[in-house]
Amino acid sequence: MTRTLFLIAAAGLAFALPATAQEVPEDLTVMPPVPDTYQPSLTSWGEPDLRGSWPINDIADLPVNRPERYGNRFWKTEEEMAAEQGKVEALEEAYEVEDEQSTIGLGHWIEFEAGVRRTSMVVSPTDGRLPDWTDEGRRRSALMRSSWLIGQTYDWTNDFDSYDRCITRGFPAAMYPARYNNGLRIFQSPGQVAIVIEMLGTRVIPVGEGGHWPEAVTGWYGSSRGRWVDHNTLEVETTNLTTGASVFSNGTLGVPANNTTPVSEQAKVIERFTMVGPDTITYEMTHEDPVIWTAPFTLRVNWTRDDDYQMFEYACHEGNVQLRGYINSDRARREQEYARGLMLEPVGEDAGPPPAMDPAAGGLKRRED
Repeated sequence: MTRTLFLIAAAGLAFALPATAQEVPEDLTVMPPVPDTYQPSLTSWGEPDLRGSWPINDIADLPVNRPERYGNRFWKTEEEMAAEQGKVEALEEAYEVEDEQSTIGLGHWIEFEAGVRRTSMVVSPTDGRLPDWTDEGRRRSALMRSSWLIGQTYDWTNDFDSYDRCITRGFPAAMYPARYNNGLRIFQSPGQVAIVIEMLGTRVIPVGEGGHWPEAVTGWYGSSRGRWVDHNTLEVETTNLTTGASVFSNGTLGVPANNTTPVSEQAKVIERFTMVGPDTITYEMTHEDPVIWTAPFTLRVNWTRDDDYQMFEYACHEGNVQLRGYINSDRARREQEYARGLMLEPVGEDAGPPPAMDPAAGGLKRRED
């Protein structure tokens, strides 16, 4: 993995943004529309050229849900950005120490870049928060199993989610950053766009004429069909999603806890990949699932090109023994507790997600919304 750190300017000065990033409006409660003035280069067969590497480490510190302290603002103030300078410096120091000592441990394994000006990925609803689940959504979530659930027992493979089992992070979860392996690479050929996802999977998207799969056929990434709109945008509609994976994975900040956000048979996702500059794609995703959510929602982020980014094999579990280890150790723990006459305590309704690793903190740290 490689990284590019966009450092915040000193307090009191204007904050530098990548040249192609969306400009911050004077009214921080306003989210301007996606720019449509850029004319991207074309492939030899005449389509907008999205090819390249688009690692999304630079948005890994951006939460999906807007923290309440930002109120109705889409953007942070310059004072808030200045206050985050210490976190930027701590991350940089963590990386430098590992480089100097040739240790290359936690800091480079879990890379993200502090100093994001946005307050959340959600742009609709305008409060920057995901809508509520329906009663059926809550019921289905309660039935899901995952290693992220605190206090859960483990007896077989179906006690783990698809992410635990190295199958998939889910969709659209895989299109958003985790704490590591955030590489995305786009390939194109006439009538096809492929997106290689560094962590668990590749999407192949037919572009042009043709319908979705028959209703009975599903897949973890679903049935995607693309079309070119305007002069700089690939629009992709995805249906036929396999149920079972979480809509968001807990490696992404500001998502519902426990990796148990369900997807139903009626889910539909519309993505828009818009070239807004030679090295920037604005990625926008609208998720509609009336079985699970009380309303649709839209997330928007910018991807920054880095064709020097290297992607390596994501082996997931070393030796593929993690599930067996969970099951064996959990059974042994329960046997010991029962032998001592102890009972397991139920998991509280407000139990938070498990700790996430934060190199700036030098170790484990509980994630905050």
